[in-house]
Amino acid sequence: MLNTRYTRTMLTGAAALWLATGTFAQDVTLKLHQFLPAQANVPKLVLDVWADNVEEASQGRIKIDRFASMQLGGTPPELMDQAIDGVADVIWTVVGYTPGRFPTTEVFELPFMVSDARAASCAYWKIAAAHMADGEFKDVKVLGTWVHGPGMIHTTDPVTTPADLAGMRIRGGSRLVNDLLTAAGATPVGMPVPAVPEGLSKGVIDGTTIPWEVTTSLKIADLVGNHTEFEGPGLYTLTFVLAMNKEKYESLPADLQQVIDDNSGLEFSIFAGGTQADADAPARALAIENGNMIITVTDNTDWKALVSPIYESWIADVETNGLAGRALIAEARSLMDGDCKGAGAQQ
Repeated sequence: MLNTRYTRTMLTGAAALWLATGTFAQDVTLKLHQFLPAQANVPKLVLDVWADNVEEASQGRIKIDRFASMQLGGTPPELMDQAIDGVADVIWTVVGYTPGRFPTTEVFELPFMVSDARAASCAYWKIAAAHMADGEFKDVKVLGTWVHGPGMIHTTDPVTTPADLAGMRIRGGSRLVNDLLTAAGATPVGMPVPAVPEGLSKGVIDGTTIPWEVTTSLKIADLVGNHTEFEGPGLYTLTFVLAMNKEKYESLPADLQQVIDDNSGLEFSIFAGGTQADADAPARALAIENGNMIITVTDNTDWKALVSPIYESWIADVETNGLAGRALIAEARSLMDGDCKGAGAQQ
């Protein structure tokens, strides 16, 4: 399994480095801050795995204190600045919580862009390394970049066609999802994902866009009765980043920097995206067990009719930031269909 191989590979490489150097320099405690409850899938299945691997590979010289649910203060959109300013040493966040600030990542958030989370996470890492390390991500040390499994719609009333969304208030996962919701006649509502259960229970929203795996910790299947998914490429994905305060990273001795590096990067990004996607099926099964209605859109022609203007608008928008949007779309697709296709399959 991917999780097992990632753990074994990272520990072996780092342990070999420690044996070669025999160095006992300083002990370091890192504060890892993120917005989900500790028992949610990403903290439990991805972030804890990463942190445990780093701690073990460092022979206990790195300790990672984990702060869930914004326990260090602030709001989810402030997490990236917390990493830049050193409020936290490491953060995990949704890049789109600060719309327009990291436009390159949005290429993976375009509607019906992503079919496979592992391939997209691989392509995202490669594009971030090539185009963002000295640009949009220059103020942090990027440890991992990934996307989740297919994004979909969860609503109180059933949704089969875009027209069914008319008049609904839907929590949108990103600004591009919000564009699609608006085109369908819905009212997009911006809120961080932890606020979704309260929004549904109080009737502030009629539904939300999230992948299956997030529904378990938020108990979405108890709050809505309808779930709309799509065959083929997902309606949308969100981009995530695990980032470290650059000065903190640079203050580490070289062998501990190597421990961080060995446990981060391309392989970790593929692991993270694949792990989130793999958690979709159990969450879907719970909704079925709960008696909820699963609507699978097999012909998304009506939906895709809304998409072309969103692509063109996005291309024009990112050009104002000096990005060649059309070329970026082509590069992302080429990576997902080429070098990154089947990423992680051997694991």
